[in-house]
Amino acid sequence: MSFDEKLSGVVIRYEELQAIISNDSSIDAKKYVKISKEIAELAPVVEAIESFNKTNEEMEESSLIIEDADSDLEMKEMAREEYFSLKEQIPELEHNIKILLIPKDEADEKNAILEVRAGTGGDEAALFAADLFRMYERYSTYKGWRFEVVSTNETGIGGYKEATANISGRGVFAKLKFESGAHRVQRVPTTETSGRIHTSAATVAVMPEVEDFEVNIETKDLKIDTYRASGAGGQHVNKTDSAVRITHIPTGTIVACQDQSSQHKNKASAMKVLRSRIYEEKRQKLASERAADRKNQVGSGDRSERIRTYNFPQGRVTDHRINLTLYKIDQILSGEGLEEVVNALITEDQAAKLAEIS
Repeated sequence: MSFDEKLSGVVIRYEELQAIISNDSSIDAKKYVKISKEIAELAPVVEAIESFNKTNEEMEESSLIIEDADSDLEMKEMAREEYFSLKEQIPELEHNIKILLIPKDEADEKNAILEVRAGTGGDEAALFAADLFRMYERYSTYKGWRFEVVSTNETGIGGYKEATANISGRGVFAKLKFESGAHRVQRVPTTETSGRIHTSAATVAVMPEVEDFEVNIETKDLKIDTYRASGAGGQHVNKTDSAVRITHIPTGTIVACQDQSSQHKNKASAMKVLRSRIYEEKRQKLASERAADRKNQVGSGDRSERIRTYNFPQGRVTDHRINLTLYKIDQILSGEGLEEVVNALITEDQAAKLAEIS
């Protein structure tokens, strides 16, 4: 399908939806809301197409004046100036349309559930997992988002075997979705006496937070266990069974939460994470199917995929998916510097999708 055919199809679809809203009195409220939402999404695209078409029409009019043998020289010169002025606008107008035509990820505007887990590397991996968790907390502060710790499993030396947080704010998932994957660190551990550089890893998963109605979970499909919450080193935080472990039997997904003040709150937090994990699994499956023929893909979101290396001796961070290397590891781990990496990933993903439209 040519670019012009795509534009024509968008306009036809928009007009069809407008006609349904205006003339079909039998549509129910649910369908009306769905159609209204699609109209709202298509409206800026149609507006951009109209501007693009109008510019092309004006170029055609100027061209006719230039080619008209009866036109005087002054008129032709004015038409020629206008023609080239309009022609310069075409690439930008076309680019704007393509940006608007990029398929929207419905999850982009959602809040996110962040999970960080220590990988290979023992205590050093747990310390690195804690560094990553704090990096995302600081980045959230920089972005003006709310970062709420849901659950942590600490080691005795300040590391995290795993940690989960709920991040809420504007466009959180759109910004953080490419952080999912395996993160690797190269540095000399504080416990290393010979000064040798060790390589450790931690995995990150960023999932869109979903509402109850978006993921249907049957009570009969859940196994819920309660136990006493404990802190680092096994010290009991309380003497009641406030910690909760939920197993979703059909998928084998297990979520545990103990950091909230009551069993009820821990259960609610665990269910929120469970819904997000199930939703993300389905979303990733659909995204993989859609991207099966795509040559350039920023990342699949698979935790086993090594996406980034943090090299402390050289002070560099390298994102392997887009071959980006920045010598500002301190700024990135402090949160604010992560914005440059995040924006580069978004730009690369956008460019790949634009190439598909062209």
